Amino acid sequence: QVQLVESGGGLVQAGGSLRLSCVASGSIFSIAVMRWYRQAPEKQRELVASITNRGTTDYEDSVKGRFTISRDKANSWYLQMNSLKPEDTAVYYCNCLSTTSGTVWGKGTLVTVSS
Repeated sequence: QVQLVESGGGLVQAGGSLRLSCVASGSIFSIAVMRWYRQAPEKQRELVASITNRGTTDYEDSVKGRFTISRDKANSWYLQMNSLKPEDTAVYYCNCLSTTSGTVWGKGTLVTVSS
């Protein structure tokens, strides 16, 4: 089984930066894709960024050029968020596709961007 724990959320002013972390435990070797989703109040959860175990990345259009997804160490993934906007305010979730555990979600971390 894979477990995911996010951290790094908080309150930041518009134009600022935050770095979210997602630490995985369990069958880390089985993770094929790691994704970051976000859900703003009264909105549907949306995919923000993804990275495969080969390092291929993809981004939602509104965050391209501002957000960077990466992996460091065997069990840690990150979402570097720069030039934050109030519309980036949401709960951010890491999510992975595991060959042994299927789709796994973390519990989320809240990002609030003030104007």
